[in-house]
Amino acid sequence: MMTDWGFPDFDDHEGVHLFTDPASGLQAVIAIHSTSLGPAAGGARFWHYATTDAAITDALRLSRGMSYKNAMAGLELGGGKGVVLAAKPGDVITTAQLEAFGRSVESLGGRYVTAEDVGMSEERMKVIAGQTKYVSGLPVASGAAGGDPGPYTAHGVYLGVKAAAARGLGATDMKGVRVAVQGLGSVGGGLAKLLAKDGAILTLADVDSARADHMAGELGATVVSPDVILTQDVDLVSPNALGAILTEASIAALTAKVVAGGANNQLATRGEGQRLHDRGILYAPDYVINAGGIINVGLEYLGHGDESEVMARIARIPERLVEVWDESDRAGQPASDVADQLAKRLIGR
Repeated sequence: MMTDWGFPDFDDHEGVHLFTDPASGLQAVIAIHSTSLGPAAGGARFWHYATTDAAITDALRLSRGMSYKNAMAGLELGGGKGVVLAAKPGDVITTAQLEAFGRSVESLGGRYVTAEDVGMSEERMKVIAGQTKYVSGLPVASGAAGGDPGPYTAHGVYLGVKAAAARGLGATDMKGVRVAVQGLGSVGGGLAKLLAKDGAILTLADVDSARADHMAGELGATVVSPDVILTQDVDLVSPNALGAILTEASIAALTAKVVAGGANNQLATRGEGQRLHDRGILYAPDYVINAGGIINVGLEYLGHGDESEVMARIARIPERLVEVWDESDRAGQPASDVADQLAKRLIGR
């Protein structure tokens, strides 16, 4: 008999590993969801959580999402995720903690392959790589696969946003399309710049108000606070910050006809997918639209192809989204459920 071990997001994970290193102060979680298609690949994030249970839950959800993402992207990789706990908001991870995390990854013998995520960088991956070979997202020569996954994620999300606008709004291009972008980091900021070039009308929000103001000035966009960005009178909402922002309340307040963005785990629960579907709001499942980064670092780790191969695979993200939407229409099911079903078949679950 299966158990959730007290964590509802436990999904028959192959392993959930808790690490501590008193010398450096490291506290970390590595969750391995599936290795059926290959080593469990997924970035490591450095973040402050209110409780350790919240950190474990995040690792469980993110690792499952990586299994689905890698499967849907056609990569020979399973799904895993690393979470390194910050003691307080605004902390910066130390070199000693990075080294300790690298030793933790090494101890799993290649079942988990790490890369950068929130709070990490190429330079920090280099420190981790000093302790383990099971790492990707390292600086690479021009034209090679690999390096910072952020711009590749942003490019894939951009292509997915255009596909979603075409499907949900009948837009032949993005000129004049009103888009609310939540989160202006590497992915959201990159997306906003690409959309601005296309003539989209942008409303921006970020927890870093100075960053939002600067980008708005650069792109001719409007700035609102993060707590109202989802309720703006726009055509398309693009979540690109942290997850679980689509709740019963936030979905009820949406005026947009389309939700398409790069944040992981946008749905607070599975039921939110049904709520979007019931309201007739087109949803781009997050792990389908945001696969560009893992395609890049995954091909780097696997040694399959160069940057041109990465870009060719990212260019197929809209095709996968259309496949999901077509099946959603045929079956009368939420796009999020359809994507889960397709991914589970690919990983044999």
